[in-house]
Amino acid sequence: MPRPTSPYRTTSSFSFGPGPLSTALKAIIGANVLIFLATTFFPVLRLELGLVPKWVVPAFLVPAGIDTKLEIWRLVTYSFVHGDLFHILFNMLALWMFGTELERMWGTRFFLKFYFIAAVGSGMLTVVVSLIRFPPLQALLVSNIVGASGAIFGLLLAYALYFPTRIIYYFVFPIPVRIYVIISGAIALYASMSDNGSGVANATHLGGLLVAYLYLKGGRLKLNPWAEVKYRYIKWKINRVRKKFDVYSGGKNDEWNRRVH
Repeated sequence: MPRPTSPYRTTSSFSFGPGPLSTALKAIIGANVLIFLATTFFPVLRLELGLVPKWVVPAFLVPAGIDTKLEIWRLVTYSFVHGDLFHILFNMLALWMFGTELERMWGTRFFLKFYFIAAVGSGMLTVVVSLIRFPPLQALLVSNIVGASGAIFGLLLAYALYFPTRIIYYFVFPIPVRIYVIISGAIALYASMSDNGSGVANATHLGGLLVAYLYLKGGRLKLNPWAEVKYRYIKWKINRVRKKFDVYSGGKNDEWNRRVH
């Protein structure tokens, strides 16, 4: 027999993160997971799908004796390949955390456009810097670069431009998103110039930040005006509802110790 519900009983809820997966994120994460499973069972696919800079440039651009293939499609496929479980786990977590709200604001079509521009653009910049005659950068020329980090760094930069004062946790320290982007960019720049062979393509991270900044600031991303209006309207309604459900410590007359939940 169902138990009657008391009218005085209150319920509480707890939410984590930006909300449920949006349309584009479901497709991107699904593709990443499928390719991760495929490369787990068939490791040779990591080399076939990863970004090896010497295999996406004409032969006259690389030193003599280095084989080239001009496989341009690697500039897209590399972003869906990951090295291990933690690599894909943290990348997909970051994609969900920073991408969800951007897709709501931009709309699915524009979000996907931006994501792939950041992914391909960061890959192209990695190829360009691998051609520079500087030992830490030249090592990239024959490296197999994998992962969605370039695109995700692009999303992080976009998130920081739209929500610069949002607080995130860097390890255990709360800092604004814009400061986190500056720290991440500085670390990536330093690491790319003094690469110790860790396998992390820091130049790709920098490429994602740079491509996203130039693309957004250059005005080439034409946002969906209707999606922007809907986003602002929903945000206004949420803030209005919050004001209606203020909770007062000690009663409504105790304005001095007012607390909003």
